[in-house]
Amino acid sequence: MFDRLREEIAVVFEREPAARTRWEVVTCYPGFHALLFHRLAHCLWGARFKWLARFVSHISRWLTGIEIHPGATIGRRFFIDHGMGVVIGETAEIGDDCTLYHGVTLGGTSWNKGKRHPTLGNGVVVGAGAKILGPIVVGAGARVGSNAVVVKEVPAGATAIGIPARIVETHDAAAAGRFAAYAVVRDLNDPLGKAINELIEQSAGNERRIEQILAELKRLGVKIDGREVADFDRTN
Repeated sequence: MFDRLREEIAVVFEREPAARTRWEVVTCYPGFHALLFHRLAHCLWGARFKWLARFVSHISRWLTGIEIHPGATIGRRFFIDHGMGVVIGETAEIGDDCTLYHGVTLGGTSWNKGKRHPTLGNGVVVGAGAKILGPIVVGAGARVGSNAVVVKEVPAGATAIGIPARIVETHDAAAAGRFAAYAVVRDLNDPLGKAINELIEQSAGNERRIEQILAELKRLGVKIDGREVADFDRTN
């Protein structure tokens, strides 16, 4: 038990550069507190002390601002940074080495019993304010950008951004195995963003060419629609 506790404390130092001492983590980090409460509530839930498990979960929410249903399954080295507003539903499953930021929701889209919440693979990072909804799978090493709304499965190693979320791959496949704070990834191969940037560059290039053409016409004294190029340039 103490080995697991030390492991959970060590995770905070790995993913939170502001953490200074173990005492600070134990006394001042709501994500750490919420996880401890959940471990207890989940054990009670499994032992069929349903009401007591819910009550422990309720106390945890009141103290930390983080709501984790006692039925949710959470793996090792799980970290919630800041934490306020995080909601994790009853049938959610979270693998090892996952990280959630504040405002994240792992929610259901059905009132039916059974599996209705997301499953996160190992090493998933979910940015602040993101919503992952329904019994979908977010693959190992995937990242969900801040404020994204994910309603479809995310392949392993991919990044989901936007509302509704779309999938973008990283240039460096090995990067999927490295931690990325807030699920921010450099050099995303985002087709939409790439197309917009190319259009902007093309427009700027066209403007430069037009200016060069007008300058040359002005030098030659060419008239456009009966006006000097200099006059045309001033009026347009």
